[in-house]
Amino acid sequence: MTGGKRVITVEDVAAMTRLAESTLYDWRAKGKGPRSFKLGRRVVYVEQDVLDWIEQQQANTTRGDQ
Repeated sequence: MTGGKRVITVEDVAAMTRLAESTLYDWRAKGKGPRSFKLGRRVVYVEQDVLDWIEQQQANTTRGDQ
């Protein structure tokens, strides 16, 4: 259960990350990318999970002076 958290679509995540929708579907099939689940027939994400994933990507891949 999302506990009142905002649920967003693959299209929303693609717009947020500038990744292709096909990439997100491919990553889901491979168990990669932000956490997702099915709501009926649609693949959806909890917005905070996507934001946390983006932050983790930044932390894991940042280079240079900090």
